[in-house]
Amino acid sequence: MKSALAGLLLLVPLFICEGPLAATSDEIFAVYARGDFEQAARLGEASHTAPGLATAARAVLADAVLRETPCLSCLERAESLSRQAVAADPHHAFGQVWLAVALGYQARITGAVKARMKNAPAQSKAALDTAMADDPKNAYAVSALGGWHIEVVRGGGAALARMFYGARESTALSLFDRSVSLAPDNVAVHYQIGLSLAGFDPDKYHARIATELKAAISATPGTAYEKKIQGRAQELLGLLNQREAFDLRVRKYQGFPD
Repeated sequence: MKSALAGLLLLVPLFICEGPLAATSDEIFAVYARGDFEQAARLGEASHTAPGLATAARAVLADAVLRETPCLSCLERAESLSRQAVAADPHHAFGQVWLAVALGYQARITGAVKARMKNAPAQSKAALDTAMADDPKNAYAVSALGGWHIEVVRGGGAALARMFYGARESTALSLFDRSVSLAPDNVAVHYQIGLSLAGFDPDKYHARIATELKAAISATPGTAYEKKIQGRAQELLGLLNQREAFDLRVRKYQGFPD
């Protein structure tokens, strides 16, 4: 009896030290999907796994995107979580995708010069290339790479973008088409394509922007974040023919400071 009791007592500190079991990647995503972004971020960070950390980064990005004003510290936190996900498993595509997205949003706040000093465009491209190599059917990676091409061309002009980064408007459009074919009912993919083209050339891509926004509105949202951006898509569609108001709203939703 004494021997059994002693053995049991030896186990008690182990249970105390271990604490509650870490949440699974599915559980973390479920918390994110219902819109509890901070809790999802905390659970994902505590998981110390690539999927958990990637979802944590995604949650922080969602919170940052939906804020009324740009939040650089939020984006830096998302970058940190993404880099931890990449360190845990560089072949987990979503870690690379959210890293590129975080860097892109940061550049809109800090400006092109600081972004180039940080080598953000090249880092983003490398991350997205890795994501697509490991998960070529990942619609988020494909559309994000299309957005990268558009942003680089918008920022530096067609000639310089092609010369220094290999970025092309035509490549962006091909990637957008591919991402839509991969995820035809994805709210976020349609919305981001529409928003990206709206920030690039709303006159040239007027019809495509309308098509993408309508598709985002009509698709079934899978997360609380998608439900929120459906409202934004509806607002942008209503402003599409009011150029000044539309441009201001696009700039706000792209994360540029006032």
